[in-house]
Amino acid sequence: MVKSLSALIALFVALLAASPASATEDGVWRAGAYTFSDELGGFRILSVKGSGTKDDPAIITQEFQSASPVTLVIRILGPIRPYANDPAVATGFLNLVVVAHNASQLAWTEFEFELQERRGIPSVYGDGLSFDQRRRESDNIRSSGFAEFQRGFEPYDRLLFTHGFVDPGAEASFAFLISDFTPKRTFYLVQDPRIPSS
Repeated sequence: MVKSLSALIALFVALLAASPASATEDGVWRAGAYTFSDELGGFRILSVKGSGTKDDPAIITQEFQSASPVTLVIRILGPIRPYANDPAVATGFLNLVVVAHNASQLAWTEFEFELQERRGIPSVYGDGLSFDQRRRESDNIRSSGFAEFQRGFEPYDRLLFTHGFVDPGAEASFAFLISDFTPKRTFYLVQDPRIPSS
């Protein structure tokens, strides 16, 4: 399910061209109508760019010190108006690119994302939050470091990237769409870089 080389090149051009965001005094980063925080610990946000739209995805560059699950806190800062055409408004559709820098001493062989509407509680179909669950096509899901992915929707909303690796000191990007048909002001993205099982 790897996209063509031209698609990956286009992704990195978007990374470079996107408008930068800056952290507020409390360490929260803003992009469009959303904020992103590493307040729960275990990793560090290095930069945030973009607005979260299809043409200008929110690009979050993060540093991971270990191969353990960590949780990114995402909040809606602006108004919520589904299907609005304004990057300052939360529409229920967040185009996201995660750039994950491996600052651990271990190679990652998989990388999993899990959405949670309430922290620590699996997201179910009825909460409206998913990795674009209503679309069977998956052309908006891609990674520079992994060749395949699997989506799971019940009882968790998970996206697992496989058949690849990220060496210590290297990084990989992951692009996907988060949809929420009943948007909540705060939700969570659990990120789990994985190492080979012994």
